Amino acid sequence: MQTRWGAVFSLWFAGLCAAGQFSKIGVIFPELATLWPGAGARLGLVVSVVGVVGVIFGTTAGLMVARLGARRLIIGALIAGAAISALQCLHLPLGVMIASRVVEGFAHLAIVVAGPVLIAGAATPRDQAAAMTLWSTFFALAFTITAVLGLPLAQSQGAIALWAVHAVLMVLAATLLGRVLPPEAPRPPAPRMQLRALLADTRAIYADPHIAAPAMGFVFYTLIFVAALTLVPGLVAPQFRALTASVMPLVSIASSLGFGVMLTRRLGAVRVAQIGFVGGALSALVWGLATGVGQVGAALLISACLGLVQGASFAAIPELNSTPDARAKAAGAVAQLGNVGTTLGTPILLALAAALGPVALTLFALPLCLGGIAMHGWLRARRARF
Repeated sequence: MQTRWGAVFSLWFAGLCAAGQFSKIGVIFPELATLWPGAGARLGLVVSVVGVVGVIFGTTAGLMVARLGARRLIIGALIAGAAISALQCLHLPLGVMIASRVVEGFAHLAIVVAGPVLIAGAATPRDQAAAMTLWSTFFALAFTITAVLGLPLAQSQGAIALWAVHAVLMVLAATLLGRVLPPEAPRPPAPRMQLRALLADTRAIYADPHIAAPAMGFVFYTLIFVAALTLVPGLVAPQFRALTASVMPLVSIASSLGFGVMLTRRLGAVRVAQIGFVGGALSALVWGLATGVGQVGAALLISACLGLVQGASFAAIPELNSTPDARAKAAGAVAQLGNVGTTLGTPILLALAAALGPVALTLFALPLCLGGIAMHGWLRARRARF
């Protein structure tokens, strides 16, 4: 068997489109006030409600992928996402827009849970680290692309033009996957999902140190990285803010795809995640001592180290779980706890920075990095006894 790189890159493109469901709103957030003047704090729901869906239903999505099939679910979610983006081009009333974003959250969740399962299946064991690390870059890269290409489009033609482009790209991704992914074997009709069984299955996911490990390490990463990406540029000297904001995500991606893939092939994903957290802890200490351009260097170092955690967390899904069903459950847990981190990290760091200034990043990131190291160590010991 050879790695089907056409399928891998097509799935990665689908991931970029899924991340676009966030970036098409987050990057142009100031421009949204012109669409819904006087909306006030309710405008924030247009951004956040997609992530809330992931917090609540992440593991449920993993179970659905395991029951219904990853190919069927991801193509259906892409088509649904395209339809929602097209609907949003009608300049919906704010309440209807927020409701459409809830539906969009379910489509997003299906894509980001099914994607890792399909990529792991398309790659040989030797190439799984590279393929999963490539997948892990979709979120940061989508925001970068939207900032470079989408923001000028929205500023010149309006937000609706950006959403129309996103709808077209989602259709393209669904078409590509329909061509490159082989049909799935027919599955027997799944029994109805009941709340008691759903809760029991969720408990079983987090009780299994193989299935839960990628997510339980990943949450420490998402708590730090999204908050740092959002707030660190405002903590450096003003002349360095634009440089810091634009380079931090790129350094993370380069670290994941370069050094991270090499280390993961040699040492294994879990150990590389721990190495990334060690580097993140040391970088946080450097940040606390640095000033001026030294802060920029420390911020980029934090991004590079956390980039190792980013790629290794996704590479751990197939490394620790050999069956598609187990991988689907692991990916669902990653989506759930990842959304917990992205939802909580930024407001916590924002409150700390308002009270303490730049040193807040050290006080915030250091214990979380140590927690990530300890969590993976504890779960490794549990796997040895499992």
